[in-house]
Amino acid sequence: MEKLLFKDIDEPGLNTIDVYRRRGGYERLRKALAMPREAVLNELLASGLRGRGGAGFAMGKKVSFLPKGAMDVYLCCNADESEPGTFKDREIMQKNPHLLIEGIIIAAYAAGANKAFIYIRGEYVLQADILDAAIAEAYAAGFLGENILGSDHSLSLVVHRGAGAYICGEETALLDSLEGKRGNPRLKPPFPANQGLYQGPTLINNVETLSTVPFIIEMGGEEYAKLGVENSTGTKLVSVSGHVKRPGNYEIELGMRSRDIIYGLAGGPPDGRKVKLWFPGGSSSPVLTGSDEDLDLPYDFDTMAKAGTMLGSGAIIVVDDSTSVVEVAYKTAYFYRHESCGKCTPCREGTNWTLKMLDRIRKGEATPMDLDIIASVCENIMGHCLCVLGDAMAMPVSSMVKKFRAEFEEEIERRRQEADLASAMPEPELPLIQGAVA
Repeated sequence: MEKLLFKDIDEPGLNTIDVYRRRGGYERLRKALAMPREAVLNELLASGLRGRGGAGFAMGKKVSFLPKGAMDVYLCCNADESEPGTFKDREIMQKNPHLLIEGIIIAAYAAGANKAFIYIRGEYVLQADILDAAIAEAYAAGFLGENILGSDHSLSLVVHRGAGAYICGEETALLDSLEGKRGNPRLKPPFPANQGLYQGPTLINNVETLSTVPFIIEMGGEEYAKLGVENSTGTKLVSVSGHVKRPGNYEIELGMRSRDIIYGLAGGPPDGRKVKLWFPGGSSSPVLTGSDEDLDLPYDFDTMAKAGTMLGSGAIIVVDDSTSVVEVAYKTAYFYRHESCGKCTPCREGTNWTLKMLDRIRKGEATPMDLDIIASVCENIMGHCLCVLGDAMAMPVSSMVKKFRAEFEEEIERRRQEADLASAMPEPELPLIQGAVA
């Protein structure tokens, strides 16, 4: 497969405008600006490009939802990338920032946006510095600012650094954070397309999605749609981590067999080990097992949904048979309990209850009935929160309990026996210190 996003990604100096332009950079922008805005939008619609950040909503449709009129329209690039197991956007920003900038300018032109922001997570200090330098180069070359390349399109672009909160990856919490408020999710509707940043129409997409836009303009939407499979067009960056021999970022064509990603590209688990479970789309996705049936699934949006999980951000986390599923569930719940903003009750209380129940198993205090309580708590969380953070904890944990219940029950019994044995052992007598009063 010919790569798009990762073509020559390791070329020295690719992060500078000189090397980027030598490779044809910003020529797609010239082509787009020579087209009517509606024509650029039509190419995005024809491409079938679905958002690469998690929800998988069609980008062209998002743009088409923006109201028309004489008002400020905003574009926000979600570069928070805080989903555990996801690190693909970081590589684009670090090694090829001008590709993202060119994609932002083209998308802003199609949307009629005149102000753009890149909201980047606070931990990405190096990547934010590289983006700042690249944006300065783009301004100096006339690709940003007033009347870009002599057109009627003007755009300002600013990098905004977050402060390390997972919740700010949720689009409305991101908007609140951009406005200087605490990063809390907003009640929807209204949706950001109608009332987003500063109450204005706002287009929000992640780094990978916007970085794909120049290739759609270069190839044409219909040609791009020939890559991948129906309803899951194009290429996709996947971040593979966990128990594999070659963890890292890989660019694949959607529809590739999951086994070929985990065992082929990433080398599979260490010798002598088998895949126990894997997260197809980051830690918030329901897990799949290491069965042949699950590993042979095509890796695309619709197939993952039919299998009861989701492609999400494209972060595949592999867990082999050396690891306790109870520990995986506990650490997953711990993360989301810690990152909950606490604004809504189902998430605030549900994540805390789930973590406490899993901790009871680890301490040898649980019975099999606790597994039913965990499943019930997770069921009451899903679909009842202001945003998807509560679901992001409930979906993977409940899927682990459902698919590995026998192992959970074995762990409950083993831990209880260990706890009973420890409590039955007499306390060791400590020797008196010489000279101390008995």
